[in-house]
Amino acid sequence: MTRLKDIAVQAGVSIMTVSKALRDAPDVSTATKAKIKLLAQQLGYVPDSSAQGLRTRTTRLLGVAVPSVTDPFLAPALLAIEERASELGYDVMLGQTLGVTHREEACIHRFLARRVDGLFIAPVYRIPTEARIYQELLARKVPTVLLGHTAPFCQQFSSTEVIDLVASYAVTRHLLQLGHKRIAFLAGPLATPWARERLEGYRRALREAGQDLDDKLVFPAGSRIEDGVKAAAQLMSEGTEATAVQVVNDLVAIGFAKTMIERGLRIPEDISIAGFGDVPQAEHFCVPLTTANQPKYRLGVAAVAMMQRLLKGQSPDGKPLTAELIVRSSTGTPSATPPFRHPNLNK
Repeated sequence: MTRLKDIAVQAGVSIMTVSKALRDAPDVSTATKAKIKLLAQQLGYVPDSSAQGLRTRTTRLLGVAVPSVTDPFLAPALLAIEERASELGYDVMLGQTLGVTHREEACIHRFLARRVDGLFIAPVYRIPTEARIYQELLARKVPTVLLGHTAPFCQQFSSTEVIDLVASYAVTRHLLQLGHKRIAFLAGPLATPWARERLEGYRRALREAGQDLDDKLVFPAGSRIEDGVKAAAQLMSEGTEATAVQVVNDLVAIGFAKTMIERGLRIPEDISIAGFGDVPQAEHFCVPLTTANQPKYRLGVAAVAMMQRLLKGQSPDGKPLTAELIVRSSTGTPSATPPFRHPNLNK
């Protein structure tokens, strides 16, 4: 293994000069730096990151804890974090929480054991106002950026988030402008702030349009494709007179829409469906989904910018991002026959 001493002998300089040149110290000439870096490359020198960490008290490591690396809502943000972190000279450690609190704690403790310089966390949301692992991060003063909304148990931390309420409001307004007066809403897990914001955006748009708020049109769904399938069965069994369905996210919307098609309904001729998030499947579904486009990649870029400031001891100074309404083929004018009373509906 090539050592600093070997490079120093070849370059005819001291070990200290080699060390400074490889760290881009200002008191070494540009020509000497270039010569030493070329020799280091030719000799196959690999810096000892552990030794560097002991000297600088940093590891150049960042931890990222997310429910799943395949999550279509977070994958573009993860890509942005890894790309930007690499450009800044950081390596990234990934951990999957699977949306379970004890796995989240285990991920974070593993990162802390590796002495990461900072953490990005997509929180596992819970009802209690305090969480031990987040209290520990506060006590340790670990630079932490949340990927998503804050909640009482993690509100002391910086976060990058999308203003979901405004985007959900825009989706409902779009359906109202098409002429829909009975709009059902498939709600997500209400322990999560993003699900509550999207439900409130829907309610606010209805209120402003002078529409009655009918709680019988709000159905619990979840966040997965399977949840959309179950919600479809519930709406069919209850025979609601809704002509449009607004869904908390695209995955649930896809499960719901797929079931409607299988049961003989046409989208949007018989029923309009709108999602939220604009995951890749939304555009390429058999009936491309109207949805709200979350700037997922930009969310990751913003998170790294926030982390840079925290690592320098500065205020994070972040602003919430906005989502854009994307109108596609899944929404249209209301059918004269309520879809769940439609003769073509195969229950």
